[in-house]
Amino acid sequence: MEQEMMLDDKNVLAMKLLHYFITEKNYNPIILQGVENEIWLENLNEDCKVVRIVSSYIHNKEQFDFDRFKTKKILGKIKKKTLSLNMNVLSIFLDLGENVELSEDNSHLMYVNITNETDVEKSDILSRVFPDLDKKMKYDEKGEELFMKITKDINRHNQEDARQVEKVFKMKFPMITYTLIAINILFYVIPVIFGEYNYVINILCTHGPSIRAGQYYRLFTGMFVHGGLMHLALNCYSLYVIGTQMESFLGKIKYLIIYIVSGLAGALLSMTFSGNVASVGASGAIFGLLGSMLYFGYHYRVYLGNVIKSQILPLILVNLSIGFMFQGIDNAAHIGGLIGGSLITMALGIDNKSTAFERVNGWIITTIYIVFVGYMAFVYTA
Repeated sequence: MEQEMMLDDKNVLAMKLLHYFITEKNYNPIILQGVENEIWLENLNEDCKVVRIVSSYIHNKEQFDFDRFKTKKILGKIKKKTLSLNMNVLSIFLDLGENVELSEDNSHLMYVNITNETDVEKSDILSRVFPDLDKKMKYDEKGEELFMKITKDINRHNQEDARQVEKVFKMKFPMITYTLIAINILFYVIPVIFGEYNYVINILCTHGPSIRAGQYYRLFTGMFVHGGLMHLALNCYSLYVIGTQMESFLGKIKYLIIYIVSGLAGALLSMTFSGNVASVGASGAIFGLLGSMLYFGYHYRVYLGNVIKSQILPLILVNLSIGFMFQGIDNAAHIGGLIGGSLITMALGIDNKSTAFERVNGWIITTIYIVFVGYMAFVYTA
């Protein structure tokens, strides 16, 4: 008896919809407490970011108005969690009373009523938003065989998604981060041992006039020398905390590219605003890693949304504020690295998240940014 209920027309229609949205469109179920007889799905990379499949019977206008009110309340919480301003939401009703009139609240909230597959073909909204839905809902299997196929496909897809997420967030040995920390320490310790600390600082620091005179290596060496033991310790600790995570999330090659490009962008912007004052330290590259973390966190905001709001953004804002309040801190390098790190991460892409279109745009914008800050450093302020 229980299996017959599971395979009635409404439930078969719901299963076919689930199969399409999960296996074809990569939507993921949202777990909501207290919500019954409806399934919420989200894919933040789609134009329609949230899809609701509502199987409960709504027989009058008052029930429909309450459903809209409840949807907006839940949607507000999802927006906060995922750092989204606007979200296109599609509500699919499977059991709507004849007297209930559907109307779009605005361009972001859409409602459709379907009781069979013919309704899917006739729906203007579904044809516009998901034009292949009607074709994807046709199956050769029937009854229990269809149920088993859909269940197996959805489970396989969910397991693959779980493996991908686990692979991204599983901590790996941060060899590049430890190597960068070791280089920073050696660039400090060796000159101190041989009594050449000031000399090394002078020939390796980021210094606009010297770089414009042809000593371009300073654009890179400046990020490995520091203005004292405390400066070195703070930057190495920051690199350890942030770098170990980003190297694990992004992979060693991408991580190293982001670090170097961020340091370069920070050095170029530092040249623009520092005049003849020399600058040293890894903080421009470290701020680039923070920018990279912001971009990464945005793509994984379902998992990291609260971390971005409560930890990453406050950390960036506090450090930039300190840089503006106290002299001797090269905030231009921080801002240059922060922007550079975000853009080069867009160009390199986030595994399983970034599209080819995003990567191409990332390379274009990164190139424009580096050319612009290079022009400001070498031509405009020369």
